[in-house]
Amino acid sequence: MELLSPDEIVRLSASERLALIAQLWDSLEQEKLPLTHAQETELEHRLSTLEEDRSEGVTWAALKAELEQRCP
Repeated sequence: MELLSPDEIVRLSASERLALIAQLWDSLEQEKLPLTHAQETELEHRLSTLEEDRSEGVTWAALKAELEQRCP
């Protein structure tokens, strides 16, 4: 695999660099990404409160109606 040199990277436009980042990110297999202990703890917390949080939310239709009233 041929890597880009730092000089080659800075010659890329911002949009080209973002596209490269997106391509690299998309190429990673999600299940193989290592998580720190703090990330695992946060993920477990979010999953455990998912149903509770969901019950406090609003539907898209209700939110859209509210926004339409505020910003006709």
